[in-house]
Amino acid sequence: MCVLLKCLQARYRAKVFYTHAGCTLVALNPFQPVPDLYSLDVMKEYHCAPQPQESKPHIFIVAEEAYRNVQGQVEPVNQSLVVSGESGAGKTWTSRCLMKYYATVAASSSLMKSQDTVERIEKRVLDSNPIMEAFGNACTLRNSNSSRFGKYIQLQLNRSQLLVGASVQTYLLEKTRVAGQPVNERNFHIFYQAKDCFDETVEAMVHLGINAEKQGHIFRILAGLLQLGNVIFCSAMDESQPCDLEEKSKDFMHRCASLLCVPVEELQTCLRVRTLRAGKQSALFKPCSLADCSVRRDCLAKVIYAQLFEWLVTFINDSICADNSTWCNFIGLLDVYGFECFQFNNLEQLCINYANEKLQQHFVAHYLKAQQEEYVSEGLEWSFVKYQDNQGCLDLIEGIPTGVFSLLNEECLLNRASDAKQFRVRLEKELSDNGSMSWDKFSKQPHFTVAHYAGKVSYQIEGMMEKNKDPVPPELIHLLQKSENPLLHQLFADRDPVGQGTRGLRQVVTVVSKFKNSLENLMKILHSTTPHYTRCIKPNTDCRPLTFKKEEVIMQLEACGIVETIHISACSLKKNSVAVSLSDRVYLPPAAVRSWLVRRAVRRWHRAAIVLQRSWRKWRVSRSPAGFSLGHPHTKWGSIKLHYQRSPLLYADLHPDHKRDGVTGLNQILLEST
Repeated sequence: MCVLLKCLQARYRAKVFYTHAGCTLVALNPFQPVPDLYSLDVMKEYHCAPQPQESKPHIFIVAEEAYRNVQGQVEPVNQSLVVSGESGAGKTWTSRCLMKYYATVAASSSLMKSQDTVERIEKRVLDSNPIMEAFGNACTLRNSNSSRFGKYIQLQLNRSQLLVGASVQTYLLEKTRVAGQPVNERNFHIFYQAKDCFDETVEAMVHLGINAEKQGHIFRILAGLLQLGNVIFCSAMDESQPCDLEEKSKDFMHRCASLLCVPVEELQTCLRVRTLRAGKQSALFKPCSLADCSVRRDCLAKVIYAQLFEWLVTFINDSICADNSTWCNFIGLLDVYGFECFQFNNLEQLCINYANEKLQQHFVAHYLKAQQEEYVSEGLEWSFVKYQDNQGCLDLIEGIPTGVFSLLNEECLLNRASDAKQFRVRLEKELSDNGSMSWDKFSKQPHFTVAHYAGKVSYQIEGMMEKNKDPVPPELIHLLQKSENPLLHQLFADRDPVGQGTRGLRQVVTVVSKFKNSLENLMKILHSTTPHYTRCIKPNTDCRPLTFKKEEVIMQLEACGIVETIHISACSLKKNSVAVSLSDRVYLPPAAVRSWLVRRAVRRWHRAAIVLQRSWRKWRVSRSPAGFSLGHPHTKWGSIKLHYQRSPLLYADLHPDHKRDGVTGLNQILLEST
């Protein structure tokens, strides 16, 4: 660990931000622009290199390796690029660079007659990024461009490995951010772009086919949500009457109704009065409490924004997705939210960290475990390297029937008011034997602590059941279905609100159930592809340029399994310096060993050069006239200067003005004096 840390620190100070560690590329966030590091010339350099892995470590090496894997197989295998790391480590930027690389490679590989088509597809694929980031990213305490949702992008390739389309799958949008944000954090970017940096998003919408009319509908909805957020309720003088609006809020309510194109009276009623149905025909109306009014206001904002985001994803897929008959393979890019641990953590952080646990298990299963088993199957004498297995933590969260998710869903099925303290007692009773869970007995707030692979996180139970149920009052759905805004009406036209508030034993589709199912589908895709890992590391928590804090880097390296990865690679080299698997993959030795091998080879070349030089001298003397000496009598021969490059013939004309007797190429290099 000490050697690895010093290596990363030295490279970071030298502004070298990528380092190979076994099968993983480690990427250190510079927290500042790096000119020409991702330019088109650099892309072409890595794409055209005969052996890209021999070039300087770069994210483009990972991209090119995946691209060539698709090309070089008799039966092409789909590839997945897994970009992981904690929030603010640089995952979104890395994914953006990967998409740009593939779009460029596809365009440069295309035939002239299809050049326009490829560029058009490339433009649409890349234009999906600013839209997704505008509506799905936000400024947090850890990251100014934090992804508040997960996405898996499939870049679709035809039989000639040309980019013909793409598709986007999203996971768990943090829609609660629309209704409120933690201190010193912001809402989604799109709400601020109306005043600044809006041109790029609008231009991307145009290229994807979102015309001016649809844009107007979108922006009116967003403006309506901003007005809705300013609405504040106050208690009525008569408790039997609905809550009143604060004087300033009345104007906000009218503006909101106007922008959402719904009747203002119905909007106020839906937010302040609950409809209770005692059968198919009869209905009772009950005034909501002050707290319930605020909950309904926030619920309306969240459901509208979530449906709008989902519509955007569907529209983007319709614009960039190729017909099934035109593509045969894909390269997947996974950009999922990083591990999170805040002062207050709830259901969102539990789901996010659960996703990171699943990805860590995938890494462990594919490399730390499977790689060692492969060495054994190939006949190497192998002692298994120990690694951190997070199966216990996953059993704690997803276990059936007594995992946290199962117990949480069971609690949500009961028709009773949520009780955080009671649920904590239930968790302690059912899961006290699991070493990954603990409690602070002196804490006044009901909570539980989970020991994740990346560290311990304490989750507040208060409000967790409500977030898991995610109920939407049917009155709100009915109201939105009446909207005269064509887009808003379309978002909810097919949504059935009947079962939203009904009682009974019918299973409720909870947030964790939907997220768990979608994550399981993602893992099936990853297991069916050849994975490539990039671990983004955050050198400091303050996002300060070129600042390397050892303690923080060590924690991230230990948590994600980098140390074990290097250990396994080193051990494999000791057992077999060139271990080639059945699939013709070459496992490269660690950098220190590679350096030693190079030095040994250079010494051999040096000895060979001396022999050639001596033979050259003898030949020149034998061919020269009697009494004629080479050069000035007092001139001494210089030392041999060896150019270690891929092809020495590239340096045949190194000194064109000082050629000696027409000697060029390899002989010129060997005889060059210093």
